[in-house]
Order: sequence, then C-alpha cells, then structure tokens
Amino acid sequence: MTTSPLPPRLARLIRQDVQGMHAYAVQPSAGLVKLDAMENPHRLPPQLQRALGERLGAVALNRYPADRIGVLRDALARHARAPQGFGLMLGNGSDELISLLAMACDVPGASILAPVPGFVMYAMSAQLQGLKFIPVDLTPDFELDEAAMLAAIERHRPSIVYLAYPNNPTANLWNDAAIERIVQAAPGLVVIDEAYQPFASRSYLDRLPHHPHVLLMRTLSKFGLAGVRIGYLIGPQALVAEIDKVRPPYNVSVLNCEAALFALEHAEVFAQQAADIRRERDRLLQRLAALAPLKAWHSDANMILVRVPDAGRTFQAMKARGVLVKNVSTMHPLLANCLRLTVGTAEENAQMLEALQASL
Repeated sequence: MTTSPLPPRLARLIRQDVQGMHAYAVQPSAGLVKLDAMENPHRLPPQLQRALGERLGAVALNRYPADRIGVLRDALARHARAPQGFGLMLGNGSDELISLLAMACDVPGASILAPVPGFVMYAMSAQLQGLKFIPVDLTPDFELDEAAMLAAIERHRPSIVYLAYPNNPTANLWNDAAIERIVQAAPGLVVIDEAYQPFASRSYLDRLPHHPHVLLMRTLSKFGLAGVRIGYLIGPQALVAEIDKVRPPYNVSVLNCEAALFALEHAEVFAQQAADIRRERDRLLQRLAALAPLKAWHSDANMILVRVPDAGRTFQAMKARGVLVKNVSTMHPLLANCLRLTVGTAEENAQMLEALQASL
C-alpha cells in the first residue's frame, strides 16, 4: 500500500527512524493455496467447531479478562511441563512478548543480539524501543558461527541474546554444545524461542532450571491457533514477575483465553495434526531432494527453506499457478535466491510441488 507523505507539521511528531521503516507486510492470499506463513493447515473437526462456538457464545464479553487468565496460565504451565517454581507470562502472541522484553530491559547502554538471518521482530523490537541491535551472521549453511557469537557477546555485552530453536526462516536446530557455551558466556538474558516446538526433535526445556538467566518462549500459533494470538514466556518466578510489570493489564482477550483453554482440553487433536505435518514435511523433503537444480535444507519446523536459480521469477510463477509461498531472498545476503515453503496438507503440498517444478 502506498501512502502520501505526511504534512510537515505532522511529520515532525513521528520519529524519523519510524518514518524510515517498512511496516510488517502480510501478503494478499485470496484464491491462493496459502503456504507462506507457517500456519497449521488443519481446521478443527466440525463437532469441535460447534462446541467451541457454543462455549465462546457464553463468554461474558461485558467483563474485562479476570480469573480465567490465571486458569489459562496454569493450563499452559502443565501443558508445557514448566519446571517447578517457574513463572509463566502471557502475551498477545510472541511478538508482544518480544516487545515487552525490550521495554523491560531498556536501561542505558542496553542492546539486543541475535543470529541472522532470523526472526525479524528481534531487530524491530530493539529499534522501536531505541536499543542497539547486534546481528551476527550464520555460516553459509545456516549454522551458528560460535566464534563470532562469542566475540560479539564479549565486545557488546548484550542485555538480551535471542536463540530461535529451531530458527526462522532456516528451519534448523543449532548445535546444542554451541548453544550452551553461548548461554554461559551471555552477561544478560538469553531467550530461547521455541515457536516451532511442536515439529522439533529437541527442546531446551530440560536445561532451563540450570540457568537462572534463561527464558523459554513459546506460542500457540504453530500449535494450531495462529488466529488466537497467545504466546507465553517461562522462566524463574522472580525474573518473570519483573518483566510482567510492563505487560498491559488486559492484553489477552476473554475470547482468546477461552479458545486457548478449549484447545488445550483437546490437545490430542492438535498433536495428531502436528504428527501429520511432520510426516508431510519428511515426504516433501524427499521429493524436493529430487528436484534439480533446487537445494533444500533439513527442517525441524513446519517450513522448508529452498534455494532456486531465480527466487523472484520462481515465486511469481508459482503465484501465477495459484500457490503462495514466501520469497525471503532479499532478507539477508545469505538467503540469496531462497524461498520458504510452509508444509501444508497432502493435497496442498502436491499442488505446491507441481507449481514449483513447473516454475523452476
């Protein structure tokens, strides 16, 4: 969307760096097979849709969120197997938690460090809060450059280090020994972002009690509730309680809360969906391995990163064939000619493969 420049008397009220930013872009997807945003492609079975509708219809919309928020926190702590004595904080998606962490840690000289390419909100939250963002390039195969990470930590002494586990958009889990050395070297907080945990082969959860400066961040978006916007942060009770002070008092709506509670009560349905997505991912990886001259990287998420000869042309050609994926080739030099493919249903994946093969 293009807009006219602000009149000078209004432009002076808006920060110059904000005026120079680009808003987070959401691709129009009407009429297309939507495989661009790592969403769970499965909807609730009809009988659960009806049950959820009745339950949401009975919610007291005239009241602010209250006791049920505490019920949701407890349910998520049980679902995630949070360590004994650890606290849990709710966010309107992980995006809000990332912003609140930057706000809570905004002391003079604070900075945020993260490997790149990675989730764009780490850098955006730093910029919007006026913190310095320190990017550290991954290796050409999208592994952690441990030496570069440790050197950057020693030089900049960041307040927050983000480690996505697995990473977006590269979809891989990094070396655990390297992560431990980075955690031990970090002078501030380390946030392990496990947004894609339902599809990953490992979790950091069991190591969480050994590090009092480490927080674990997860979301229900990849669980299957992208439209509900529930993220949560797990960490030592005293640390979480301090960060929770900057959270708006009613940041999770009563409808979102009740929908999340309903989903957790039917967690087995979503576990089956995640298992189906993992099976489809493995089939896709096998098929992609046979598509020359394409290169696909191993995935521990519900997306697959591929490199093609011409990402722009392939993206547009796939879109013309009715399939929408994500062109990430301009996000970072390491992603040159890369596309990110979300794992869909068997039928969607077949359409995507056909469109991809015809577009190469």
